[in-house]
Amino acid sequence: MAVADVFSSHLPSAHRLEIFKIMDWFPIVAGTFKVLALCTGMFFAIKWHFDRGQQEKAMDKRAVLRAAAKVAAVFVLSLMVLGLVTFGLIRMLRLDLTLP
Repeated sequence: MAVADVFSSHLPSAHRLEIFKIMDWFPIVAGTFKVLALCTGMFFAIKWHFDRGQQEKAMDKRAVLRAAAKVAAVFVLSLMVLGLVTFGLIRMLRLDLTLP
């Protein structure tokens, strides 16, 4: 028994056809809405970043490089900590790490 039969068994056949017609169009309408919403969001995000860049164009290049170095250092340190925690968990659980 199909799922549609369970949900529409109490409806007359004309209403079932109407519901199925609506169900056929729903992915198209929902997909169109999703694309429009994402495109609108991307437009405003790009516009905001562009406007921000115009305002901060005079920012000192050394400050930008210093901030980038800090972000890179935090990323590398967090990657190392994650690796050590993973390795410690694997050793604690006594999992086999040998290659075949």
